Amino acid sequence: MNYQDLKTPSLLLDLARVRRNAERMSQTARDKGVRLRPHIKTHKCIEVAKIQTEGHDAAVTVSTLEEAMAFAKHGFTDITYAVPIEPGKFAEAVAFLRGGVKLNLLTDDAATMSLLDEECGRAGVRFDVFVKIDCGTHRVGVEPHTPEAIEIPRLISEAKNLTFAGILTHAGHSYNANSNEEILAVARHERDSMVELAERLRAQSIEVPTVSIGSTPTMSLVDHLDGIDEIRPGNYIFFDNFQATLGSCSFDDTALTVLTAVVHKNAAHRKLVVDAGAIALSKDRGPIGLDPGCGYGRVLDTDGNDTGMRVTGMSQEHGEIQAGDAAAFDTLNVGDRLRILANHSCLTAAQHSHYNVLDNGNIVDRWEIHRGW
Repeated sequence: MNYQDLKTPSLLLDLARVRRNAERMSQTARDKGVRLRPHIKTHKCIEVAKIQTEGHDAAVTVSTLEEAMAFAKHGFTDITYAVPIEPGKFAEAVAFLRGGVKLNLLTDDAATMSLLDEECGRAGVRFDVFVKIDCGTHRVGVEPHTPEAIEIPRLISEAKNLTFAGILTHAGHSYNANSNEEILAVARHERDSMVELAERLRAQSIEVPTVSIGSTPTMSLVDHLDGIDEIRPGNYIFFDNFQATLGSCSFDDTALTVLTAVVHKNAAHRKLVVDAGAIALSKDRGPIGLDPGCGYGRVLDTDGNDTGMRVTGMSQEHGEIQAGDAAAFDTLNVGDRLRILANHSCLTAAQHSHYNVLDNGNIVDRWEIHRGW
């Protein structure tokens, strides 16, 4: 099937680029002697995860328990749920263990661990729990030099029904870097702060089975991973306009685009309107600090070449393209197809039900996206 015949808007997934991106990160993990546990929130797709984990042990990271359920049903039985657990999700989490799935949990809260320990005792199960460390993102987690960074691991280690799995962090602030040198500095701090904390915990006679780190920018550029056991990048499998602008990859590595149709052309204002709006692309502003004119995505032709135009405005079902001096504007008419390289592939993918898998210019498969909470 020719992809230009697809209903718009639709996701196009370049299979060759996905495989190449997967192999590159797999090789990074092998070369640096760490376990790869990719974060599948980027794609939420069984087929993509199988490509990512080929040659590894099929361990994955998820962002919702609905994702965990979908992946468990397809044979992924070693899963880290990388959002701090809260009591309202205890019963659902326990059901995974009873179903034979190893579900690792995450916390930064001592009181919640006391409640979880009690719940596990009543249910007759035992969870492996990571303590989330804040290495600079300041979203969730305990800072590595605070008393809590020692006290919570000790509480879990001494609990009757919990096992301390180790420490885990995510350098999300690497997305705010302005150069490869800045990304590398964040990567080194992410690594070194976690290794130092692990050493402090061990000095307190607290065993640290796993030190887990990793964002796509930091894992794309880190120089070594001595003292690290596991990495959990996710976006690398698709990349996007943000990552390519940031320098984590080249634009030739970006694997996901949105096929869209021109529905309006205004020659007087040199404006195009396409049928991919916020619901098809998301409203992520992307690398605005590096590229103030990035808009909501790069406009590509149907062969994937940059037209020089950007999606400059957006409503629910409409994407506006202010062409400026872009030569491509004059060649386009209502009904013509374009491809949008979105700013954030994770959010864009989550807007759709499936991928149209593109190989050598043809649609060769349709892969489901497992959404929901």
